[in-house]
Amino acid sequence: MNTVPRPIVTPCIQVCAVDGQSGYCLGCQRTLPEIAQWGRMDDAARATIMADLPARRAKIAPEKLGLV
Repeated sequence: MNTVPRPIVTPCIQVCAVDGQSGYCLGCQRTLPEIAQWGRMDDAARATIMADLPARRAKIAPEKLGLV
C-alpha cells in the first residue's frame, strides 16, 4: 500500500532576505542553517523552532519588517 507523504509545516512566506544584524530571515525568522536543514529535521525540532519565532521577530528592527 502506497502512502502519500504528508506536507511539512513551514513558516516560509516566500520573503527571503537575511537580516545581517540578527541573522534571521526577514520573512520566516529562521537562520540559514535552519532553512537548509528544515526538510531533514524531525517534527519535534521544527516545532521547537516554530515556537521561538515570535521572540525572534521581536529582535528584528520594525523598519526592516516594513512595520514603520
